[in-house]
Amino acid sequence: MPVTPNSLVTPQAPITGTGVMTAAQTSYGDTVSNAVQVLASQTNGARITKVTAIPRATVSATQMQLYVSSNGGTTLRLINTALMPAYSMSQSTQAAVTDFGYAEVAPLILAAGESLWMASGVALASGIVGRVEGAAY
Repeated sequence: MPVTPNSLVTPQAPITGTGVMTAAQTSYGDTVSNAVQVLASQTNGARITKVTAIPRATVSATQMQLYVSSNGGTTLRLINTALMPAYSMSQSTQAAVTDFGYAEVAPLILAAGESLWMASGVALASGIVGRVEGAAY
């Protein structure tokens, strides 16, 4: 969408994305092999207000990692981490949702063409589900 200089540009449409991480990611360079895409790039960028992760089975404490890519996932840059606590999956307990800390008052801004990727520090065969919520410009 073309923009006019000095004009307010607001988000145009709600967006969400999810991904399931099963393999461990233990290195932090630009070439990351076990991250999964949780949000595809948006033509005009995006304003992300929530990023969370939840385990689908018993999990040990692990570092959750958030990456951004401006080239379709070839290069991933680590931009944030959050600690997922150890949790024993049970039908009588609530699984803890790990929150990366973004909110309406503290959003993550993605430029046009940037996508979001997530990884877990431990492998979990049942997977850890990552979710992203926000709005596209």
